[in-house]
Amino acid sequence: MISRIDLRGDALPEGGALRDLLPRADFDVEAALEKVRPICEDVHHRGDAALIEYAERFDGVVLDQVRVPAAALTRALGELGAEVRAALEESIRRARIVHRAQRRKDHTTQVVSGGTVTEKWVPVDRVGLYAPGGRSVYPSSVIMNVVPAQEAGVPSLALASPAQREFGGLPHPTILAACALLGIDEVYAAGGATAVAMFAYGTESCPAANMVTGPGNIWVAAAKRYFTGRIGIDAEAGPTEIAILADSTADPVHVAADLISQAEHDPLAAAVLVTDSEELAAAVERELEPQVAATKHVEDRIRPALAGRQSAIVLVSSVEDGLKVVDAYGAEHLEIQTADAADIAARVRNAGAIFVGPYAPVSLGDYAAGSNHVLPTGGCACHSSGLSVQSFLRGIHIVDYTRDALAEVAHHVVTLAEAEDLPAHGAALKARFDWKVPGQ
Repeated sequence: MISRIDLRGDALPEGGALRDLLPRADFDVEAALEKVRPICEDVHHRGDAALIEYAERFDGVVLDQVRVPAAALTRALGELGAEVRAALEESIRRARIVHRAQRRKDHTTQVVSGGTVTEKWVPVDRVGLYAPGGRSVYPSSVIMNVVPAQEAGVPSLALASPAQREFGGLPHPTILAACALLGIDEVYAAGGATAVAMFAYGTESCPAANMVTGPGNIWVAAAKRYFTGRIGIDAEAGPTEIAILADSTADPVHVAADLISQAEHDPLAAAVLVTDSEELAAAVERELEPQVAATKHVEDRIRPALAGRQSAIVLVSSVEDGLKVVDAYGAEHLEIQTADAADIAARVRNAGAIFVGPYAPVSLGDYAAGSNHVLPTGGCACHSSGLSVQSFLRGIHIVDYTRDALAEVAHHVVTLAEAEDLPAHGAALKARFDWKVPGQ
């Protein structure tokens, strides 16, 4: 059901050579880009009419309008089951606790007497948020996008999610209910690349946004790449991933369950176990079969994901080597299930989020840990972070110098300007001092 990669014995290679030995899904955004380009440009030129046409072509629904009526949001919340509502409210409450603590404060640094630089934090003016609606419904992704944007102070938020034929062309009612709970009343029935194009260009019903965030399929990732430079994005999210670093103390029942939990997202989902214990590896392999057989989405998602080239059990000589492997892999979600899990977790450098010990499974982070589950995939955790309040803020430096403070440093500025063969830069300072500056 799942392959093995044996890295025991010889010393592990470094850097890219080690990464090349590890499993990863094929995810060709560049090829998808050529297919989304004409769709995005069609939305640019025809606006809502193009969105309505693509909803019929891709989602099988005929829409009168793209924007979801306010009454539909109210109705969805009113019809939401009490237990689901309570779970969403608790997820929102915990996410707010964590993300509110991420708020940044303006800070002024006095560089010299009379010279200061202030870093001012300003939220993005308008953000388009995307909630997927393909194989599963993700109200949790609504929370993970909306809460940090709200806590950052973004003044204008809109959300898009694909039209659903079984719900009369509206997005899934649980998505709409989550929006209502969060106070988001601007919602659009638009999916995939068309939703990103709607936010990037704007249409008759939807003003253009400055930024688009939220996970999605390869078409969403390709559209984000297409609009890079025109809008800000969080990331080009690829297939979801879990890596588990475990030793002989780990419970194979837990490990197998956690691998399966990620595999049920998508047939391209990655499930990777890194262990120095061959006994644990064998026990996990034995556990997978009955647990897979007992769950849902077996043939269309879980078995293909576990059997795919993106999933494997990686055997290493020691936990130290295992640490090198997971750092090279840079997992979206990394669980540490070792005897000294907290100490090992503290040494990890590359991961979207780290889950410590047997009682912090990835599923907790998906819904109710308070952390954000919109995380870097495809090894991007080596240079990128997950979604946070900071994602929606821009740092602006405000430079304030008096005449004396400028005079003190002017000769250095002139010297550097001339060293770069940009004499007009220096002349801009000389003009303020009748060509006389200290040190000249």
